[in-house]
Amino acid sequence: MRTSRLKQGSIAVLAVLALGAAAAGCGSSGTTSDKTGSDKAGKTVVIATHDSWAMSKEVLAEFTKQTGITVKTQQHGDAGELTNKLVLTKDHPLADGVFGIDNTFASRAIDEGVLAKYDADQPASVAKFALPGNDAHYLTPIDYGDVCVNIDDTWFAKKKVAPPKTFADLTDPAYKNLLVTPGATTSSPGLAFLVATIGRNGDGWKDYWKKLVANGVKIDAGWEDAYTVDFTAGGGKGDRPIVVSYSSSPPFTVPKGSDQPTTSALLDTCFRQVEYAGVLKGASNPKGAQEFIDFMLHKDFQAALPENMYVYPVDATVALPADWAKWAPTSPDPVQVSAADITSHRTEWLRDWRDVTSR
Repeated sequence: MRTSRLKQGSIAVLAVLALGAAAAGCGSSGTTSDKTGSDKAGKTVVIATHDSWAMSKEVLAEFTKQTGITVKTQQHGDAGELTNKLVLTKDHPLADGVFGIDNTFASRAIDEGVLAKYDADQPASVAKFALPGNDAHYLTPIDYGDVCVNIDDTWFAKKKVAPPKTFADLTDPAYKNLLVTPGATTSSPGLAFLVATIGRNGDGWKDYWKKLVANGVKIDAGWEDAYTVDFTAGGGKGDRPIVVSYSSSPPFTVPKGSDQPTTSALLDTCFRQVEYAGVLKGASNPKGAQEFIDFMLHKDFQAALPENMYVYPVDATVALPADWAKWAPTSPDPVQVSAADITSHRTEWLRDWRDVTSR
């Protein structure tokens, strides 16, 4: 995974969760986001995103060519930090639309009244990624990725150590001090990994994390530090050959002159993370945000997602890069935790996880 994929912010999610919806700063205000509204879209649309937003100038230029609207993006940390900033500024919106709220934080944004309803025209294959019930009217699926444990195959081969394969293996003393993960309270992939361990271990998840802690798991603030600094195959001088990342990471570790990556994802450890786009309530240019959401579902944008943001397009008719088909398969059976359970227990889980890992 080159450059930053879901690069993490420094603000702890728990700290912000404890805050109310007090307004902070100034931003857009004004019209509603009624799809049939008659207000003409402005020349610029502002989209709040996470720090891993990356899209080619050519693709964005095509949107401008089609609509006359220029896209301006604002990066606001990890998906969790992004969501919480939108909650804190909902009375004075930071932007017109948002991209990057994921399925672990979607309910928070919706319940806090951050978003306006908008039903985009979606390809049939997108339906399986939609949020349940009325929530589907607020956020539109754009891409997805599987958060999984990744391993440095070259490291294990050189050390002549059999690599782990399952969640349970990570607690084995054979892998003591070898795992690094982004924190659950400071990053969305870290939270996704926590949710995956809960889905796999049920009520025993806290005991599982106690074992991980006893086995020397290192917890970083975010994916950037975990993957590019502490992971042995992340391009730095890391000393940990096991990392929480994505199933799409391995293709980006293919050495020059080779056709095979040096890493692999453990597909039995994955949680499926879906990213959404929405219109912010009270936006100055809701029509522009609606048009950009529609554009993100078009094939030009969908086809550009793998190489630009290292995620899978929700439009199943879009062809993936050739190396993805071989080296970045999605999990055939990702860990399942319902959106309702995440909504009901997220704050409790994060507090308990913090207590377990801080001992």
